Formats: sequence, C-alpha cells, structure tokens
Amino acid sequence: MGKVYLVGTGPGDPELLTVKGVRCIQEADVILYDRLVDPMLLQYAKQGAELVYCGKKPRHHSVAQETINQLLVRYAKEGKVVTRLKGGDPFIYGRGAEEAETLAKAQVAFEIVPGITAGIAAPAYAGIPLTHRRYGSTIAFVAGHVCEENEEKLKWEHIANIDTIVVYMGIRRLAYIQQQLLRYGRSPHTPAAFIFQGTTEQQRTVVSTLENLIKTAQKERIQNPAIIVIGDVVRLHETISWFRPYCNPLYSQC
Repeated sequence: MGKVYLVGTGPGDPELLTVKGVRCIQEADVILYDRLVDPMLLQYAKQGAELVYCGKKPRHHSVAQETINQLLVRYAKEGKVVTRLKGGDPFIYGRGAEEAETLAKAQVAFEIVPGITAGIAAPAYAGIPLTHRRYGSTIAFVAGHVCEENEEKLKWEHIANIDTIVVYMGIRRLAYIQQQLLRYGRSPHTPAAFIFQGTTEQQRTVVSTLENLIKTAQKERIQNPAIIVIGDVVRLHETISWFRPYCNPLYSQC
C-alpha cells in the first residue's frame, strides 16, 4: 500500500510552498495537480514521475472530483507515493476534506500538508492586513459561491458585523453579497478591495466601497480568480502596499 500527500501549494507565488511540500513533490511517484498550481513547482518532481492534470474552471472540470478521488485510491493501492497538489490550503475551499474522507474510507494512509490560503496571502501582498489594532480584530472567511443546500446556512446577519470579511469565489454573486451586507447594517461606505491573481505577476488591486462594488467590478473588468476584502483594514493599502507586479496598461489602476 502506498501513501497520499494532500499538499497546499499556496495562492500563486511558487516561493510560498512549504519545505515539506517540496519534499512531498520530490518523493512522489504520481503527482495530481490543479489549475491554480504554478507549473514551476513540477520541476521538483523526480525523473519518471507521472503527472496528472486535474484542472477545474468555473462550470468546467477537466477531471470530475469523483474521478480524482478514485485515482488517489487506485494509485495508492498500487503501492505508489501520491502527491496531490492543490492551490492555497487543502482544507480551505479546496475540497481536500472530501479527498481525505475518501482515502480514510478506503483505508489508505495519507497526510495533510497545509498551504498558505489566498484569503491571507493576497491581502498581505496588497498591503492589507486582516487585523489591526485600530481597524479590527475579527475576521470572517466566506465562500461567495456555495451549494444551494448550504445557502441558508450563511448567517449574513452575523457576518455583516465582523470587522474584516474575506470573500472567496464571489465575483459572480457580487450583487447578492452586497445586498446581504447592506441589509444587515454594514455601512455602504465601508472600504472594499478586489485582489485579482493575488501573489502572482498579474496581481492587480482595485479599491472601492461596499456600495460601489458592482460598479467598480464592471468598470475595471474584475474576473476570477479574485479575493474580495471588505473592512476598514483596506484603508492601509495605499500606505503599506509593497508588492509591485507587472502592470497591464489596459487597466486604469495597477
């Protein structure tokens, strides 16, 4: 029986991969990797390692999740060391828990190797600290796109009162997110920021306010993958923004 490593590779910058993550790649006989995993990380793979692309785009999956689960079990039962590379952290909106459940049921040995999630790293690269003594000490990570059966489980009346709100996968549901936060009392003047392709050379940060979220997204042509940060901590972007990515002249803000 082999073993499976579920490895978080971070949000985009290949240098944010952990030392343990590098070792897992080096030891792997088979590597299954996602769309948001930087291809540079595959250079650590040993000669002869099998590389399996499992990329997923919104509404289009090159490999279904069930198939990925089955591949992990199959390769491990063939006695191979399997490294599953996932963008960000496996247990934060990465479906790593589902894969771990499958492996546990199949009695396959596995380890979880945490990664830096985009909700922390992208704001940091944009000069937006998620906590600050003057601006807030509470944080909420929210999935902007959830399964229909989980829609009612999002307690927006509580989320709206948290100092800093970080939204993953929220671009397609901006109107709904904005409506819920305003409905439950969040000030329309609350600073907000879109961080596109965080920690990569294509990173772009656009600052707005809660009431202007939709207008700004349309004007600046914001698209996925992007993190949305809502809260007073966004005010620090202009002061401590340090990362200077490639600036696309097509955009008005870089």
